[in-house]
Amino acid sequence: MFINKSKDGKNNICGINIAKYRKALNISQRELADRLQLYGLDVDKNAIQRIECGKRFVTDIELVSLSKVLKKDFKDLLEI
Repeated sequence: MFINKSKDGKNNICGINIAKYRKALNISQRELADRLQLYGLDVDKNAIQRIECGKRFVTDIELVSLSKVLKKDFKDLLEI
């Protein structure tokens, strides 16, 4: 059976980078969620927390919006 997890057991590889870039912008998880909602994504602070700690999958649509809000190329979010 195929398991959709990274080698360290996380459900995404971008969460750590999202947290890093969010903190660099000096915004809270709630503020990031609010900004993403302006792009039409239905996410809340808890979803951001789960993404950042690797417990939640991230869709390509979310990744594009995250890159716009964080002002980073989506490739930067996927950097290992």
